Amino acid sequence: MIYLKTDEEVELLREANLLVGKTLAELAKAIKPGVTTKQLDAIAETFIRDNGAIPTFYGFPNPKGEPFPASICASVNYQVVHGIPNDTPLQEGDIVSIDCGTQLNGYCGDSCYTFAVGEISESVQKLLTVTKEALYKGIEQAVVGRRLGDISYAVQSHCEAEGYGVVREFVGHGIGKKMHEEPKVPNFGKRGNGMLLKNGLCIAIEPMITMGTKEVYMQEDRWGIVTRDKKPAAHFEHSVCVRKGKADILSSFEEIEKVLREKQ
Repeated sequence: MIYLKTDEEVELLREANLLVGKTLAELAKAIKPGVTTKQLDAIAETFIRDNGAIPTFYGFPNPKGEPFPASICASVNYQVVHGIPNDTPLQEGDIVSIDCGTQLNGYCGDSCYTFAVGEISESVQKLLTVTKEALYKGIEQAVVGRRLGDISYAVQSHCEAEGYGVVREFVGHGIGKKMHEEPKVPNFGKRGNGMLLKNGLCIAIEPMITMGTKEVYMQEDRWGIVTRDKKPAAHFEHSVCVRKGKADILSSFEEIEKVLREKQ
Protein backbone atom coordinates (compact mmCIF):
# COMPACT_ATOMS: atom_id res chain seq x y z
CA MET A 1 0.00 0.00 0.00
CA ILE A 2 1.31 3.44 -0.95
CA TYR A 3 0.32 6.35 1.28
CA LEU A 4 0.38 9.92 -0.01
CA LYS A 5 1.18 12.35 2.81
CA THR A 6 -0.80 15.40 3.87
CA ASP A 7 0.95 18.76 4.20
CA GLU A 8 0.92 18.31 7.99
CA GLU A 9 2.56 14.90 7.70
CA VAL A 10 5.20 16.29 5.33
CA GLU A 11 6.17 18.88 7.94
CA LEU A 12 6.50 16.18 10.60
CA LEU A 13 8.68 14.18 8.21
CA ARG A 14 10.75 17.32 7.59
CA GLU A 15 11.41 17.74 11.33
CA ALA A 16 12.60 14.15 11.64
CA ASN A 17 14.78 14.48 8.55
CA LEU A 18 16.33 17.79 9.58
CA LEU A 19 17.33 16.13 12.86
CA VAL A 20 19.16 13.47 10.81
CA GLY A 21 21.05 16.25 9.02
CA LYS A 22 21.99 17.85 12.35
CA THR A 23 23.14 14.47 13.67
CA LEU A 24 25.34 13.89 10.62
CA ALA A 25 26.77 17.40 11.10
CA GLU A 26 27.73 16.46 14.67
CA LEU A 27 29.52 13.42 13.29
CA ALA A 28 31.22 15.55 10.62
CA LYS A 29 32.87 17.50 13.46
CA ALA A 30 34.29 14.30 14.92
CA ILE A 31 35.39 12.42 11.80
CA LYS A 32 39.19 12.31 11.53
CA PRO A 33 41.97 9.71 11.47
CA GLY A 34 42.06 7.74 14.73
CA VAL A 35 38.36 8.00 15.54
CA THR A 36 36.38 4.75 15.56
CA THR A 37 32.96 4.26 14.04
CA LYS A 38 31.77 2.99 17.42
CA GLN A 39 32.68 6.38 18.90
CA LEU A 40 30.69 8.06 16.12
CA ASP A 41 27.75 5.80 16.90
CA ALA A 42 27.78 6.87 20.56
CA ILE A 43 27.78 10.56 19.53
CA ALA A 44 24.86 9.97 17.17
CA GLU A 45 22.73 8.03 19.66
CA THR A 46 23.23 10.63 22.40
CA PHE A 47 22.43 13.52 20.05
CA ILE A 48 19.29 11.86 18.66
CA ARG A 49 17.93 10.97 22.10
CA ASP A 50 18.83 14.38 23.56
CA ASN A 51 16.66 15.89 20.82
CA GLY A 52 13.63 13.85 21.82
CA ALA A 53 13.86 11.28 19.04
CA ILE A 54 14.56 7.57 18.69
CA PRO A 55 17.34 6.13 16.49
CA THR A 56 15.29 3.97 14.10
CA PHE A 57 18.20 1.78 13.03
CA TYR A 58 18.82 0.48 16.56
CA GLY A 59 17.18 -2.94 16.85
CA PHE A 60 15.92 -2.93 13.24
CA PRO A 61 15.71 -6.59 12.15
CA ASN A 62 17.46 -8.14 9.17
CA PRO A 63 15.67 -10.84 7.10
CA LYS A 64 16.66 -13.42 9.71
CA GLY A 65 15.13 -11.31 12.49
CA GLU A 66 18.47 -10.35 14.03
CA PRO A 67 18.45 -6.79 15.44
CA PHE A 68 20.88 -4.15 14.18
CA PRO A 69 23.16 -3.35 17.16
CA ALA A 70 23.77 0.37 16.59
CA SER A 71 22.18 3.75 15.86
CA ILE A 72 24.04 4.42 12.60
CA CYS A 73 25.31 2.33 9.72
CA ALA A 74 28.99 3.16 9.20
CA SER A 75 30.32 1.65 5.98
CA VAL A 76 34.06 2.11 5.38
CA ASN A 77 35.80 2.05 1.98
CA TYR A 78 34.54 -1.02 0.10
CA GLN A 79 31.59 -1.54 2.43
CA VAL A 80 28.55 -0.32 0.52
CA VAL A 81 25.84 -0.26 3.20
CA HIS A 82 24.82 -1.57 6.63
CA GLY A 83 28.28 -1.53 8.18
CA ILE A 84 28.16 -2.19 11.94
CA PRO A 85 30.16 0.41 13.91
CA ASN A 86 33.32 -1.09 15.41
CA ASP A 87 36.54 -0.30 17.30
CA THR A 88 38.81 -0.07 14.24
CA PRO A 89 40.25 3.48 13.99
CA LEU A 90 39.56 5.33 10.75
CA GLN A 91 42.71 6.06 8.75
CA GLU A 92 43.85 8.93 6.57
CA GLY A 93 42.48 8.37 3.07
CA ASP A 94 39.48 6.27 4.15
CA ILE A 95 35.91 7.11 3.24
CA VAL A 96 32.97 6.33 5.52
CA SER A 97 29.31 6.33 4.49
CA ILE A 98 27.13 7.15 7.49
CA ASP A 99 23.47 6.30 7.14
CA CYS A 100 21.25 7.60 9.93
CA GLY A 101 17.58 7.36 10.81
CA THR A 102 15.35 8.99 13.41
CA GLN A 103 11.79 8.71 14.58
CA LEU A 104 10.40 11.98 15.93
CA ASN A 105 6.74 12.56 16.84
CA GLY A 106 5.84 9.31 15.10
CA TYR A 107 7.50 10.09 11.74
CA CYS A 108 10.82 8.94 10.31
CA GLY A 109 13.88 10.65 8.92
CA ASP A 110 16.50 8.88 6.79
CA SER A 111 19.61 10.31 5.11
CA CYS A 112 23.17 9.28 4.30
CA TYR A 113 26.42 11.10 3.55
CA THR A 114 29.82 9.72 2.54
CA PHE A 115 32.67 11.46 4.34
CA ALA A 116 36.36 11.71 3.48
CA VAL A 117 38.72 10.93 6.36
CA GLY A 118 41.54 13.45 5.99
CA GLU A 119 42.87 13.70 2.43
CA ILE A 120 41.55 11.19 -0.10
CA SER A 121 42.72 10.35 -3.61
CA GLU A 122 41.36 12.24 -6.61
CA SER A 123 39.79 9.09 -7.99
CA VAL A 124 37.87 8.41 -4.79
CA GLN A 125 36.83 12.07 -4.54
CA LYS A 126 35.42 11.80 -8.05
CA LEU A 127 33.36 8.76 -7.00
CA LEU A 128 31.88 10.79 -4.13
CA THR A 129 31.19 13.78 -6.36
CA VAL A 130 29.47 11.77 -9.08
CA THR A 131 27.39 9.78 -6.59
CA LYS A 132 26.12 12.96 -4.94
CA GLU A 133 25.43 14.50 -8.36
CA ALA A 134 23.41 11.38 -9.24
CA LEU A 135 21.31 11.83 -6.11
CA TYR A 136 20.30 15.32 -7.23
CA LYS A 137 19.74 14.12 -10.81
CA GLY A 138 17.27 11.61 -9.38
CA ILE A 139 15.61 14.24 -7.19
CA GLU A 140 15.07 16.45 -10.27
CA GLN A 141 12.79 13.70 -11.62
CA ALA A 142 10.75 13.36 -8.40
CA VAL A 143 7.94 15.57 -9.62
CA VAL A 144 4.22 15.08 -10.28
CA GLY A 145 3.58 13.40 -13.63
CA ARG A 146 6.93 11.65 -13.97
CA ARG A 147 7.38 7.95 -13.31
CA LEU A 148 9.51 6.04 -10.83
CA GLY A 149 11.72 4.78 -13.65
CA ASP A 150 12.63 8.38 -14.53
CA ILE A 151 14.33 8.73 -11.11
CA SER A 152 16.04 5.35 -11.51
CA TYR A 153 17.27 6.09 -15.03
CA ALA A 154 18.64 9.51 -14.05
CA VAL A 155 20.79 7.96 -11.32
CA GLN A 156 21.95 4.99 -13.37
CA SER A 157 22.81 6.89 -16.54
CA HIS A 158 24.81 9.56 -14.70
CA CYS A 159 26.95 7.00 -12.84
CA GLU A 160 27.42 4.47 -15.62
CA ALA A 161 28.56 7.26 -17.96
CA GLU A 162 31.57 7.59 -15.61
CA GLY A 163 32.20 3.84 -15.64
CA TYR A 164 30.85 3.20 -12.13
CA GLY A 165 28.80 0.25 -10.93
CA VAL A 166 25.21 0.73 -9.75
CA VAL A 167 24.25 -1.69 -6.98
CA ARG A 168 21.08 -3.64 -7.80
CA GLU A 169 20.34 -5.54 -4.59
CA PHE A 170 19.62 -2.49 -2.41
CA VAL A 171 17.29 0.36 -3.30
CA GLY A 172 15.57 3.45 -1.98
CA HIS A 173 12.08 3.32 -0.49
CA GLY A 174 8.99 5.13 0.64
CA ILE A 175 9.14 6.82 4.05
CA GLY A 176 6.55 7.94 6.58
CA LYS A 177 5.51 6.54 9.95
CA LYS A 178 7.66 3.57 9.03
CA MET A 179 11.26 3.91 7.85
CA HIS A 180 10.67 1.57 4.92
CA GLU A 181 7.38 1.93 3.05
CA GLU A 182 6.31 1.24 -0.50
CA PRO A 183 7.34 1.93 -3.21
CA LYS A 184 10.85 0.62 -3.73
CA VAL A 185 13.05 3.19 -5.51
CA PRO A 186 15.78 1.44 -7.55
CA ASN A 187 18.89 3.26 -8.76
CA PHE A 188 18.56 1.58 -12.16
CA GLY A 189 15.69 1.44 -14.62
CA LYS A 190 14.05 2.76 -17.78
CA ARG A 191 12.57 6.17 -18.42
CA GLY A 192 8.78 6.20 -18.54
CA ASN A 193 8.46 2.94 -16.59
CA GLY A 194 7.02 2.30 -13.15
CA MET A 195 4.34 3.98 -11.06
CA LEU A 196 3.14 7.50 -11.78
CA LEU A 197 4.50 9.99 -9.24
CA LYS A 198 1.78 11.86 -7.35
CA ASN A 199 1.75 14.90 -5.08
CA GLY A 200 2.54 13.95 -1.47
CA LEU A 201 4.51 10.77 -2.23
CA CYS A 202 7.48 10.73 0.17
CA ILE A 203 10.49 8.63 -0.80
CA ALA A 204 14.13 8.16 0.12
CA ILE A 205 16.38 8.30 -2.94
CA GLU A 206 19.78 6.76 -2.23
CA PRO A 207 22.37 5.99 -4.91
CA MET A 208 24.80 3.23 -3.83
CA ILE A 209 27.60 3.41 -6.36
CA THR A 210 30.84 1.45 -6.73
CA MET A 211 34.15 2.34 -8.34
CA GLY A 212 34.33 -1.07 -10.00
CA THR A 213 31.90 -3.93 -10.48
CA LYS A 214 28.31 -3.62 -9.26
CA GLU A 215 28.59 -7.09 -7.69
CA VAL A 216 28.31 -7.20 -3.89
CA TYR A 217 28.08 -9.81 -1.14
CA MET A 218 27.08 -9.97 2.51
CA GLN A 219 29.69 -10.18 5.27
CA GLU A 220 29.65 -12.90 7.91
CA ASP A 221 27.93 -10.60 10.42
CA ARG A 222 24.86 -10.84 8.12
CA TRP A 223 24.66 -7.04 7.91
CA GLY A 224 27.59 -5.43 6.11
CA ILE A 225 27.43 -5.41 2.31
CA VAL A 226 30.76 -5.12 0.48
CA THR A 227 31.93 -4.86 -3.12
CA ARG A 228 33.10 -8.16 -4.58
CA ASP A 229 36.22 -6.55 -6.09
CA LYS A 230 37.07 -4.63 -2.87
CA LYS A 231 36.91 -1.28 -4.67
CA PRO A 232 35.39 1.72 -2.82
CA ALA A 233 31.69 2.52 -2.74
CA ALA A 234 29.81 5.75 -2.03
CA HIS A 235 26.28 6.32 -0.72
CA PHE A 236 24.28 9.55 -0.52
CA GLU A 237 20.61 9.76 0.46
CA HIS A 238 17.88 12.36 0.79
CA SER A 239 14.25 11.94 1.80
CA VAL A 240 12.02 13.95 -0.54
CA CYS A 241 8.36 14.73 -1.18
CA VAL A 242 7.05 14.65 -4.75
CA ARG A 243 5.56 18.02 -5.70
CA LYS A 244 4.47 19.80 -8.88
CA GLY A 245 7.39 21.31 -10.76
CA LYS A 246 10.09 20.65 -8.17
CA ALA A 247 10.67 18.02 -5.48
CA ASP A 248 10.68 19.15 -1.84
CA ILE A 249 13.88 17.87 -0.19
CA LEU A 250 13.01 17.08 3.44
CA SER A 251 16.50 16.21 4.67
CA SER A 252 19.50 18.55 4.43
CA PHE A 253 23.24 18.46 3.80
CA GLU A 254 23.65 22.18 4.57
CA GLU A 255 24.83 21.85 8.17
CA ILE A 256 27.08 18.91 7.29
CA GLU A 257 28.81 20.83 4.51
CA LYS A 258 29.14 23.96 6.66
CA VAL A 259 31.10 21.86 9.17
CA LEU A 260 33.22 20.34 6.41
CA ARG A 261 34.07 23.78 5.00
CA GLU A 262 35.08 25.01 8.45
CA LYS A 263 37.37 21.99 8.91
CA GLN A 264 39.33 22.72 5.72
